[in-house]
Amino acid sequence: MTKTIFITGASKGFGKLWAEAFLKRGDKVAATSRNIAGLQDLAAQYGDSFLPIALDITDRQQSIDAVNKAYEHFGSLDVVINNAGYGVFGAVEEAGEKEIKDVFEANVYGTLWVTQAALPILRQQGHGHIIQLSSVLGVWSLPTLGIYNATKFAVEGLSEALASEVKEFGIHVTLVEPNGYTTDFGGNSAVQSQTIAAYDAIRQSLGSTEGLLPDDFGKPEATIPAILKLVDSEQPPLRLFLGKVGYKKTKLVYAEKLQTWESWNDVAVTAQG
Repeated sequence: MTKTIFITGASKGFGKLWAEAFLKRGDKVAATSRNIAGLQDLAAQYGDSFLPIALDITDRQQSIDAVNKAYEHFGSLDVVINNAGYGVFGAVEEAGEKEIKDVFEANVYGTLWVTQAALPILRQQGHGHIIQLSSVLGVWSLPTLGIYNATKFAVEGLSEALASEVKEFGIHVTLVEPNGYTTDFGGNSAVQSQTIAAYDAIRQSLGSTEGLLPDDFGKPEATIPAILKLVDSEQPPLRLFLGKVGYKKTKLVYAEKLQTWESWNDVAVTAQG
């Protein structure tokens, strides 16, 4: 069945690939970006099935207006994909106040504003699917990406709680957790903190020590079948890794966490009183 999909950050990367894939199969798409110039090719090709909307997701009222505009234009809203966001590269000590606040505004508050804007519509309909673009770095951390980690850990927490809150309304929530892909995430879209020489060795060794080798970076277009299957699922999962790194690395990380908690459990129990 034809679906109506609202997707943020759709002028490039995953967002544009997925928006075009939805349109190609006959779905209706409302796509947002700060600058909609990158969406004009889709607008020209797909006409009334495509609605480009200029949106700064850090502006709550703009987010509400954009979601309402999409709903009024198409008359329904089946899937909301919070894809917009970006990365900050730098050790925790290196990150500046403005760049920290800005990335939280986009990755956390932007996701929250669009989600809050969509919920009244989805509740009234009695169905809907909210897809939050998280990351494997919302499940475990990497040195020099701690600020980005913090934003995605926040998205994981609010979305897990949200899933429990809205299940009875017929609304599904999915956290999509990609590993590294050859998008612009680490390029022009990224913010690089001012470096401190003490952390240079960590930066230089990061790839080999954390298993993020060139072959582990996926091809963005390979995600399309997975996203289409997710959107079409009647019982979508709360979490979905994209790529081959996430599950393998997470098993190791959580085994280590469980071992630590177990080894300190006697101390933990004494704190009960």
